[in-house]
Amino acid sequence: MSNFTPQTVAESAYPGQTGEIRKAYFKNAPINYQVINGESVFQNDIILHDHELSGEPVASEGTGRTRSTAKWPNKIVYYVIDPNLPNPQRVYDAMAHWEANTSIRFVARTTQRGYVLFRNGSGCSANVGYSGSLQYVNLGGGCSVGNTIHEIGHVVGLWHEHTRVDRNNHITINYGNIAPGTEYNFDTYAAQGYDGFDYGNTIDLNSVMMYGPYDFSKNGLPTITRKDGSLFSIQRNGLSPLDIATVQAMYP
Repeated sequence: MSNFTPQTVAESAYPGQTGEIRKAYFKNAPINYQVINGESVFQNDIILHDHELSGEPVASEGTGRTRSTAKWPNKIVYYVIDPNLPNPQRVYDAMAHWEANTSIRFVARTTQRGYVLFRNGSGCSANVGYSGSLQYVNLGGGCSVGNTIHEIGHVVGLWHEHTRVDRNNHITINYGNIAPGTEYNFDTYAAQGYDGFDYGNTIDLNSVMMYGPYDFSKNGLPTITRKDGSLFSIQRNGLSPLDIATVQAMYP
């Protein structure tokens, strides 16, 4: 388990950087995101594709994605590791962890159109779900094996655990402590117009996809607590039992 200090988030596409906040439609709902270095950044480490955003609402289909087109066909993630990526072993170790605990398999890309490129970045970030084309996992020098496991979680279709639709039954979001302009990072995936589903009947605070209690704090006070007001620790050691069960439900 790891304890995180105020102003610290577990994964960030561009640590310490902020960008222009923009609004667009994803499916049938308006969303807010930041543009940093030409990339559309959502919830700090999720990179949105340009084709996913529009100026008008589009008909929508429900912390995993449900649309079959968002899931990797045959449970195979095709990948390329950029030769300039420092410490590529962390990628191999993270993929091995996923293969040891789920039915997801990783195969080096040959000619496949849909694949993920692990490349050097300023921080830790990824696209969510299968896009059918080139997509990225960006890993800065400070991104650990555990951070890479988290980003692969996004790749296979997992959202952040705190965005579950039923999360208010289990945790409290303290909006008064959230830094101005970052409140959208605490919206549920449904409120943001994304498809997904909640596995099980309670939030998994041990999930490798869980935010920490001080993420995006403006005043050193917790932004997320248990319903009784107590704090919790997050971990980046590996997939939790419920993470594994969620992925197996997505990829039976």
